[in-house]
Amino acid sequence: MKKPMAAIFLFFIFPVTVFAKDLTIAAAANLQVLMEELVTTFEKESGSGADVVIGSSGSLTAQIENGAPYDVFMSADMSYPEVLFNKGLALEKPKVYVYGLLVFWTSKPLDLSRSLGDVLGDFSLKKIALANPRTAPYGRQAVNAMKTLHAYLGARPKLVYAENISQVNQFILSGAADGGFTSKSSVIDDSVKDKGRWVEVEASLYEPIAQGVVVLAHAEKHNPEAAEMFYRFLFSEGAAEIFKKYGYRIP
Repeated sequence: MKKPMAAIFLFFIFPVTVFAKDLTIAAAANLQVLMEELVTTFEKESGSGADVVIGSSGSLTAQIENGAPYDVFMSADMSYPEVLFNKGLALEKPKVYVYGLLVFWTSKPLDLSRSLGDVLGDFSLKKIALANPRTAPYGRQAVNAMKTLHAYLGARPKLVYAENISQVNQFILSGAADGGFTSKSSVIDDSVKDKGRWVEVEASLYEPIAQGVVVLAHAEKHNPEAAEMFYRFLFSEGAAEIFKKYGYRIP
């Protein structure tokens, strides 16, 4: 899989990260760390190439509704692909391909053995990053976790909203935020595993992050066979091993 040789018109109309080839896959930002390995494995097994477009699930949905020529949509939740199916923009109802896990990640020397509510209230945390809850499922579940902990009102003045998980990670790594809520896949990536400290958010504090995939209507006319092959690949043992490696739970 080459990168970042995107079709120029996609770059200007839809300003997101793109990697180049034939089939076009729209993928939620929490998947960015694993998409190269996932697509490279798919290409070796199938002989079919793929482009990857990265963005928040809400932004990608809006792009698809406005005619973006994507073939497969890997969302960070089930609701966005469900919307596309109901509008006739996806061929079948979404299916869960992984469950995502939420973590709190910080560059500060905090005692993360405390309750997360206590951590969020620590005076040294001035800015807490999370993905925009209106468009990013991980951001929405971060808010749910804080509300369950009765920590949301206290943390609210500290919150810094990012467009997606990738930008949350940039905020934390650059020091623009003292900590934040991100995907487990982000913090176990080799490139950042020694940067900062993190703790997994208890699953009981938020709704399960069931991530759904659909083959889009665009694929029916342009890439039906390749789209179907990639869809089936996502539920293969090879794909499951990659997902587990990056901190996802398989259905």
